[in-house]
Amino acid sequence: MATMHYQTRRTQLQTYFDRTAVEAWARLTSTAPVSRIRATVRAGRDRMRATLLGFLPANLISTTLLDAGCGTGALSVEAALRGAHVIAIDLSPTLVLLAGQRLPTSLGTGRIDFRVGDMSDPALGPFDHVVAMDSLIHYALEDVVLVLAGFAARTSRSIVFTFAPKTPLLTLMWWVGRLFPRGNRAPAIQPFFEYTLRRRLAQAPGLIGWRVGRTQRIASGFYTSQAMELIKQ
Repeated sequence: MATMHYQTRRTQLQTYFDRTAVEAWARLTSTAPVSRIRATVRAGRDRMRATLLGFLPANLISTTLLDAGCGTGALSVEAALRGAHVIAIDLSPTLVLLAGQRLPTSLGTGRIDFRVGDMSDPALGPFDHVVAMDSLIHYALEDVVLVLAGFAARTSRSIVFTFAPKTPLLTLMWWVGRLFPRGNRAPAIQPFFEYTLRRRLAQAPGLIGWRVGRTQRIASGFYTSQAMELIKQ
């Protein structure tokens, strides 16, 4: 069950990605020229997307996959080109519309069903795999564990996701972000230590029968995120 904090943060994120930052986000996720700082973020996101896709089977024909927080759909497209049947959901109608406009003319045997809504909605499943790239990094650890447990209840093979690792740079950026006027702030990320996350995952009743697999941190200029794999035992 989602907490009040989760619902509040979800509303903030929807406003930010659907109104405040939609043009910048559309540009960042395209091939258009961007500033040097944003270029490091773009490069980091490209590497992270490749990392998460690398955690999945190369052949996804006839498998079902949830792209939880699909944004403009780049990961959904790559998974569909491998043959997956993808449910791609995001809380921003504008980004989902843009994702649909960017679809290639052919996805081979794969397909994508774009939707607007809450990635934690139980009605979305069941799935073979769930991918959540940088869609959980704005939530408190309690909410991250609850969302992952919800995914686990309707996923049969693996969950691959990212979290914001607690580093001196990310902590500094978090404090600097608090200095900006509230209306100009991006929703803050919620970094935490990997060992803390692992402990909470091991203790979560909804994740009994799941284990942590591969993990990999990607650092590229102003982009730092860590991939983690949960595997059904």
